Amino acid sequence: MINVEELLTELTGLTRQHIQTVQSFKQLPQEILNRKPVAGGWSILECMEHLNRYGDFYIPEIEFRIQNSKHRPSAVFKPGLLGDYFAKSMLPKERLNKMKTFKSMDPADSTLDPSVLDKFIHQQEQILQLLEASRQTNLTRVKTSISISKWIKLRLGDTLRVVIYHNLRHVVQGQKLVPQNI
Repeated sequence: MINVEELLTELTGLTRQHIQTVQSFKQLPQEILNRKPVAGGWSILECMEHLNRYGDFYIPEIEFRIQNSKHRPSAVFKPGLLGDYFAKSMLPKERLNKMKTFKSMDPADSTLDPSVLDKFIHQQEQILQLLEASRQTNLTRVKTSISISKWIKLRLGDTLRVVIYHNLRHVVQGQKLVPQNI
């Protein structure tokens, strides 16, 4: 069991940090924003575009489920087995565990410009509103669809954790690409 107030405070704090970090990315030259790591992987803009693509699915889904909920709020959230696993697997680790992404969510070799950062910041502002709105419903009883399967549903609290921890994972990945001398 997780205290809902503590969970929403944690997720709100992380989302605000993501906005701040990505605001700082806007100061970087486009050449650095598009630079891929020598060892392979995504550029800063590719990391953010990947998150934008997930946001395009999850933000309307979460909003719809909150708006259509008939469940009363509860002070505690009980994570589901699958949702808890997905959420914890998204958290960044010392050595980032590589994960395969779906082709539709893979921004590799896309032509990207800094407007990707503005879209990400806008989506994070929407997530902050959804976190506030989620206080009016039950994070355990409300279920959301997920992007990888229409047959699997996660508890709203788990979905919020998955989305925001996934954002954290790739914001940290982007931060590691910022040259130290800037």
